[in-house]
Amino acid sequence: MLKSPDFASAHIPNLIRRLALPASIGFIFNTFFNVVDTYYGGRISTAALAAMGLTFPVFFIILALGMGMGTGTNALISQSLGAGKSDEAEKIGFQAVTFSFINSIILTIVGLSIAPKLFEILGATNEYLTISVQYMNTILYATVFFLINSILNSLLTARGDTRTYRNYLIAGFFLNLLLDPWFIYGGLGFPALGIRGIGYSTVLIQAFGTIYMIVVTRKYHIFKNAHLGSFIPQKRYFSALFAQGFPASLNMLTIAIGIFVITYFASYFGKEAVAAYGIATRIEQIALLPTIGLNIAALTLAGQNIGANKPERVYVSWKLNIQYGLWIISVGILSVALFARPLMGAFTADQKVIEIGIEYLHVAVLFFSAYILLNISISTLQGMKKPIYAIFVGAYRQFIMPLPLFLFLAIYLNWGTKGIWWGIFLVNWSAAIFTFFYTRRQIRKILPVKAE
Repeated sequence: MLKSPDFASAHIPNLIRRLALPASIGFIFNTFFNVVDTYYGGRISTAALAAMGLTFPVFFIILALGMGMGTGTNALISQSLGAGKSDEAEKIGFQAVTFSFINSIILTIVGLSIAPKLFEILGATNEYLTISVQYMNTILYATVFFLINSILNSLLTARGDTRTYRNYLIAGFFLNLLLDPWFIYGGLGFPALGIRGIGYSTVLIQAFGTIYMIVVTRKYHIFKNAHLGSFIPQKRYFSALFAQGFPASLNMLTIAIGIFVITYFASYFGKEAVAAYGIATRIEQIALLPTIGLNIAALTLAGQNIGANKPERVYVSWKLNIQYGLWIISVGILSVALFARPLMGAFTADQKVIEIGIEYLHVAVLFFSAYILLNISISTLQGMKKPIYAIFVGAYRQFIMPLPLFLFLAIYLNWGTKGIWWGIFLVNWSAAIFTFFYTRRQIRKILPVKAE
């Protein structure tokens, strides 16, 4: 049986460390997983590397739905557990698995249908288009595993276990080191698959993750009362999951749209700009990853303490998570600023790609801190069952403001790719400042005594 900490009374800094540290380590290895894919994509060709960057907005839609539903499930289960309703938490878990399975089938079918057209809109033709479709179609077969893994992880995270998912992500990274070159180049009786090999490696590792997570949840008796009827869709739970998870998914989907918008404008300046953006965002993710666990801690602590009717602990958690995040990201800012060139050079020898990537990273380090304010505040609001705000701020950040800004700076003022990067800077900081004050106001509304 999984022994959860007392979220309503335990020392908050200790709880943050218990939740955030394993999660951050796991996500660091998850990004290294993506770095390995990017590395081998670059070894195939610049076209393959650009294809991986081009497919990322579509792939991110899958991640968005999985992470959004996982976030919604975590919030619902955390509040139920905080209120002492363990049976209700278990029922939510059953229904979340079914809900995600149904969504994965729909998403796979839609993805296979629309991906080629989306790539054509982004300017892919001939071999570039063929490689992009090959990679995307392979990745889509992992959709069901991505979504189920997110739900199983949320069941554990809501109870204080972020170690299990960490262990899977670490194992997945090492498996990917083995499978990527084997599947790409062939050997031991296995044919060379090229870029599809990267996709097949991802599919197998996600399937392994699902099996592992199921074994762990059964070991902890999280599904102790499970029977076939538990997974039959029930309107009440599906409605609750939709109401809490859909806004979170939609927020993540706006990020996918934002990546699509950035990639679209970058494509004006050639496939090298698309490849550079794809590599640079991987480096950006590495810098931000040590802070990802803080988002999970903020969500879980907000949900548990709202359920336990202790809003003052939500306020303390929100402030501490932001403080820790700003301290941690300062290391990432300094590292990326100083080592942008060798970091880009580790993924490609194409000098044009390297120069454009450095240009992006030198602007990006100036808005890393804005991500901390945004992500921790939005996670806290989601834990408070206030997920709708994320949709509006996501729309503002990803397409309402970027479209006119990119047109004005990159095209009208003829700043080129620099116009895109500075547009991202302006959008993120304006959104971060507003979100910080909005979140503080929402928390203070429920405090018995106004916090200082």
